[in-house]
Amino acid sequence: MKRFYFISVLLLMIGITGCAAPKVNLFSTVPEPLKEFTLEGTGSDKVLLISVTGTISDSPKKDLISSSPGVVEEVVAQINKAKRDKQIKAILFKINSPGGTITASDILYHEISAYKAKAGVKIVVSMMDVAASGAYYISLPADLIMAHPTTITGSVGVISLQPKVAGLMEKIGLGVTVQKFGKYKDMGSPFRESNTEEQKLLQKTVNDFGDRFISLVKKHRKLTPQAIAEVSTARVFLADEALTLGLVDKIGYISEAFKEIKIIAGISEDAKVVVYRRMEFPEDTYYNNAEAISGKLNITGINIELPEAFRLKAGFYYLWPGAIGMD
Repeated sequence: MKRFYFISVLLLMIGITGCAAPKVNLFSTVPEPLKEFTLEGTGSDKVLLISVTGTISDSPKKDLISSSPGVVEEVVAQINKAKRDKQIKAILFKINSPGGTITASDILYHEISAYKAKAGVKIVVSMMDVAASGAYYISLPADLIMAHPTTITGSVGVISLQPKVAGLMEKIGLGVTVQKFGKYKDMGSPFRESNTEEQKLLQKTVNDFGDRFISLVKKHRKLTPQAIAEVSTARVFLADEALTLGLVDKIGYISEAFKEIKIIAGISEDAKVVVYRRMEFPEDTYYNNAEAISGKLNITGINIELPEAFRLKAGFYYLWPGAIGMD
């Protein structure tokens, strides 16, 4: 029985710290530079398609035998390349994400906003399965947001994750001795329960982050007070509900989003639709979710990790928990 409890504590601690099993990487691939590939069109003006897929984070993505940069690095690398091409007149972000960390979401919001303001490009968002919480946050600078007919969006709110192992540790006779300088230095520690005063302080932080999110929604979407009240519950909405509230502008498929962005940008129908990838894909389409940035191949070691629901680190998130692990 004690062995079972020990294994349980170990798994919980891996989840808290986001650690993976030890591994040795003797060989790795060096990513090739981003290259431009044309999906359609022959005109001189270009519309760049950028995919935002999975949890928004600046941490590397890892699978069984490889790792690759996180969503923030992938997207920013493509935006930086677009800055050097004056023929890029618009960017369509294809988003399929439950959100992510507060800082990672805010970084992408800032990068998209800054590029749009400086380059004068038009931005359209095409939402796929899910574009919730932090994924909606990064959609706010768009000139038009189009939801797929079956999109789930919303979840305009904040969640704080604080795993606790105090009860389990007490059962198996483990403890942690803490010496600290500062009354609140160990606030939020997984090794003890938070007291009432600490809970109030943490809730204030959550409220402040939530107020920031809502203020940006008000700035970009001009919702009615009734709609703001509904959105502030942080529930998710189907596409038609989101349209009624004003969270999105239209409902349609990604092909329709490309028609809209060409109209908004004032460019011809035969403008090129391009993507940035490391390699060429035969018969490439809008729906190709291949990573733009290849990762390091782990030849001799294997990444053995817990499901994403157990790998989320303690912290504050613009994230809809109902779609964790979709990537």
